[in-house]
Amino acid sequence: MIIKIFTQPDCPNCPPAKTLGKQIESEMKRSRWPGLTIDWFDTTEVDGMAEAAFYQVMGTPTVLLIDDKGGIVAEWRSKVPEKQEILSNLGLKE
Repeated sequence: MIIKIFTQPDCPNCPPAKTLGKQIESEMKRSRWPGLTIDWFDTTEVDGMAEAAFYQVMGTPTVLLIDDKGGIVAEWRSKVPEKQEILSNLGLKE
């Protein structure tokens, strides 16, 4: 499963998304949730714009949960979910 986080540098609402992603990454490093990865995308950069266009991301912050086949399992567009919301959608516990 992949968590895709879309942000941009001047977005006033993006810092909480970055904090959430870093918190989950930190816990992943302790092997808390194997098989989970986080991909970061800055929508002001070419790769970020391309990925945002593919998933029809129109605003930041956006957090997407993507399954192994590339399908969207859950999405939070222009808002930041609580960590528990993400874990619940992944079938994980804190």
